[in-house]
Amino acid sequence: MILPPRSETHLRHVEKDVLIPKKMREKAKELCADKVEAFSHCCKESGFFMVFKCREENAALKECLTRHYQDPAFFEECKQEYIREKLEFERTGIPAKNTKQKLPTSM
Repeated sequence: MILPPRSETHLRHVEKDVLIPKKMREKAKELCADKVEAFSHCCKESGFFMVFKCREENAALKECLTRHYQDPAFFEECKQEYIREKLEFERTGIPAKNTKQKLPTSM
């Protein structure tokens, strides 16, 4: 029987409970971008009254984010993405966020 690499079979507590949920929040915000934008716009327009005036936008945003947070398939997708990034970092020493930046074309 061939076992997958150790990093895939065991995630540390901080990875499961902090780092993967952080990735989930970032991705969920991207997926709910229209709701985030609507809520932000409402808050900017309403000033101090945003608590009362932006209830619908806030509820729509919360519903969208919660739907993703509670989806086991979304958790698994984020977990697999985290594992890929972790393995790539172990292989290259370059964090995933730095690999997405453009490298200079001339020195």
